[in-house]
Amino acid sequence: MNAIAQSKGLRMARSIETIALEQAGPSEKNRTLTAPLVEALWSSGLMQFMNPTEAGGHEPGFAELIETWMEMARQDGSLGWIGIANIPSSCFAAAYLPDEGFDAVFTANGNKVTMGGQFFPNGTGEKVDGGYKVTGAWQFGSGTGHSEYVCAGFLPMDNGQMVMLNETMPLMMVAVVPREQVTFTDGWHVQGLKGTGSFDYNLQDVFVPDSHTYPLMTHEPQRGGHLYRFGVMPLTGCGHAAWALGVARSAIDDVRELAISKTRMGESSSLAHRMTFQRNLAHHEAMWRAAHRLVVDTFTEMEAQVAGGASVTAQMRCDMRLAATYATEASREVVQWAHLAAGTTSIREGHRLERAFRDMYTGTQHAFISENTYTEAGKLMLGLTDDSTAL
Repeated sequence: MNAIAQSKGLRMARSIETIALEQAGPSEKNRTLTAPLVEALWSSGLMQFMNPTEAGGHEPGFAELIETWMEMARQDGSLGWIGIANIPSSCFAAAYLPDEGFDAVFTANGNKVTMGGQFFPNGTGEKVDGGYKVTGAWQFGSGTGHSEYVCAGFLPMDNGQMVMLNETMPLMMVAVVPREQVTFTDGWHVQGLKGTGSFDYNLQDVFVPDSHTYPLMTHEPQRGGHLYRFGVMPLTGCGHAAWALGVARSAIDDVRELAISKTRMGESSSLAHRMTFQRNLAHHEAMWRAAHRLVVDTFTEMEAQVAGGASVTAQMRCDMRLAATYATEASREVVQWAHLAAGTTSIREGHRLERAFRDMYTGTQHAFISENTYTEAGKLMLGLTDDSTAL
């Protein structure tokens, strides 16, 4: 068994599989992860393993993150989505908050802090003495159903004027707000990823201290090692790629197992004996492996460069986002094939293939892995731009 297969994160993820499978259905009905599953994430160590060591984590590298997130998503799509929502949300705050905010949010709570939310700047924050008065409305706050703190992206304003990071780009910040100060409007009645508690919420002139904010595009961690120098965007891209690969892995494994025993009406042998199934199984397995290899190779290569002292460049960010977007598209095709190949089995509510199909087609609607990634990357490749905030 190789070093990655024995990684701490992967062992943690595998340790919760039994309860994850038991709670997948109840979490969907609950529309957020059930209490036993949230507790399992904490007791296993998963909920804080991505944090800097100062916040109870062990600072995994990209290879370990990918394997861990994939395993969580293989077990259940909603659990996997929480893995790429709650875990990074607390990681970002732990790495980038000023010392005063870190002490108030993490140290004062024994580093047991669950955090979720929406980072896109759908709010504004008027600068006041000691902080910001933040107002806005956010959708799809992944993981907020069971989070003590909620993240909210916002645009800082000074006397009604937008604060600029440079001549063309506004400064974007993230507020870390206690749950009791947030107004939830729910809205999470969806086709897939039902168990993620991705509720809508808003703030109205809520005071957020400077110490509880950090720049969305920062590459300068206040604590932790080289991983946090990548910033929010590449780490988020890695999560989306790993999630899609994990759901696709479950679909391939489940339809292969089903094919051995399933005989369709009017046929004399199992699905596994059909030449078209054999061909398509091999084809989609190869597609999955290629996408997986692209993601692992791209992210670990970039990590080696940054660990060696390099700065994160626009081309690096482009390559990582391309890998994530392609892997998601390939995974969607894999899941679609598995769903069709399984026949009527995959349309029965509660079956893993039925849930994987719904989860995949919900997850791939996310703007982070949309075709806009390709157009922005194409502009960079053609020399039409030197950088893109979308990457």
